[in-house]
Amino acid sequence: KTVRKRDPVSQINYTHRLPNNFNRFTQASGEFMASIDQQIDQLVQPLSSALSNFIFYKIPILGNDFPIIVLWLVSAATFFTFYYGFINIRAFKSALKLVFGKSDAKGTNGEITHFQALSTAISGTVGIGNIGGVAVAISIGGPGAAFWLFLAGFLGMSTKFVECTLGVKYRKSNSDGSVSGGPMYYLESFLSSRGYPGCGKMLGSFYAISLVIGCFGIGNMFQSNQAYVQFLSITGGDNSFFADKGWLFGILLASAVALVIIGGIKSIANAASRIVPSMAGLYLLSALTILMLSIDKIDDALNLIIQSAFGLGSFTGGAIGALIIGFQRSAFSNEAGMGTASIAHSAVETDEPISEGLVSLLEPFIDTMVICTLTSLVIITTLYTNDPSLGNLEGIAITSAAFAFHIDWFPVVLGIAALLFAFSTAIAWAYYGLKSWTYIFGESRGSELVFKMIFCLFVCLGCMIKLSAVLDFSDAMVFVIAVPNIIGLYLYAPEVKRDLKAYLARHKI
Repeated sequence: KTVRKRDPVSQINYTHRLPNNFNRFTQASGEFMASIDQQIDQLVQPLSSALSNFIFYKIPILGNDFPIIVLWLVSAATFFTFYYGFINIRAFKSALKLVFGKSDAKGTNGEITHFQALSTAISGTVGIGNIGGVAVAISIGGPGAAFWLFLAGFLGMSTKFVECTLGVKYRKSNSDGSVSGGPMYYLESFLSSRGYPGCGKMLGSFYAISLVIGCFGIGNMFQSNQAYVQFLSITGGDNSFFADKGWLFGILLASAVALVIIGGIKSIANAASRIVPSMAGLYLLSALTILMLSIDKIDDALNLIIQSAFGLGSFTGGAIGALIIGFQRSAFSNEAGMGTASIAHSAVETDEPISEGLVSLLEPFIDTMVICTLTSLVIITTLYTNDPSLGNLEGIAITSAAFAFHIDWFPVVLGIAALLFAFSTAIAWAYYGLKSWTYIFGESRGSELVFKMIFCLFVCLGCMIKLSAVLDFSDAMVFVIAVPNIIGLYLYAPEVKRDLKAYLARHKI
């Protein structure tokens, strides 16, 4: 019997035969999982909609809607850039020396090197958003969105500096030699040191609970789902062996994730320090190849970007829209202000918190200013300059078409990079979720094992069902943590400034 179906996860139509009972079983199980998908979505949808409407509430600015949470993040980034005297420029060279030099404090608390900490944090931010999200930004905001995305990434470097400095300074040393850090610890410390330990623990717990929920959705199920979709795209699509076997791909992917995260931060950092340079190198080399083949279009693309970003004739309309979309995509891409990266940086081997803050400057630079900008240029020099409608494509399909503009098989390279991006993001978020989990339930091995088992289960589920409402809910929970985190960064700003001044004086920077 031949059956024509639409996969509930990949949304790919496929035809397959059912020669035996096993295939009939898999067909029935697919329908069952799709039914569960719908039931859970219906249950969670009211809460998800209410929370999303609150977190992503928009205010009108010159005829455009600006999400308050994005304004909150960009305003903080701008403040920190000026408050610390453009630390993102004057300490950039020192950051590179720290990353590629030897550990500056052997024997002190910490488990990983500067390079490993940076790789782990980057693996948590460089993902599908750098490929598909940029395409969405350009399709909505036009070429000018690329400029504002670049600028927001530049400003976000300063926010990363503050939160990662605090992550190391207020981290907790555990009895087994491991360390735990992040916003939940420095937020608790600020209030506890001022006589409000209960309020400090409550605020830290709110951050941790929100991040645990977020890690299961946007940092887990969404990533595994996208990994599955990308795997299908490079293995035959409708004709792929895995086209109707999301459960099997999920088991394999969950097993791979388990092998990495079971060893804790050292294992995750080792994997990230190998995957991140490889996947970033593959993607950048591919993008640069496309740009070389479109070299005659680069000047036109740059002019389009500047005109769209600053066009006086449309400043109250298109230019502001480009600004909003660019800032929003940057905030969603590099997570500056969320505090998540400080969890990974807290595990670094150093007795100088400022040094790790400087290292973290490189995250938005690599994630947003380099990778996202190259993605923008590839799209604009190929598709946009020939057809501003972008062929009526959406999301990652735009980027894929841009990569295929000169070389037909280049989307395969893009698919491989996207698959690696999704996997690396999942293992990084596993660590973020784990440290939030242990903050709530304690640093026991049993507690850690329970979290890792649940995390891997959700990896598998993400390939089988696509819970839109659950993902929207987890996305909102990830962004709600920016509210207490940014407030904490403002409160700590004078202290960090004193520490920075002393560090720069000692090291003659």
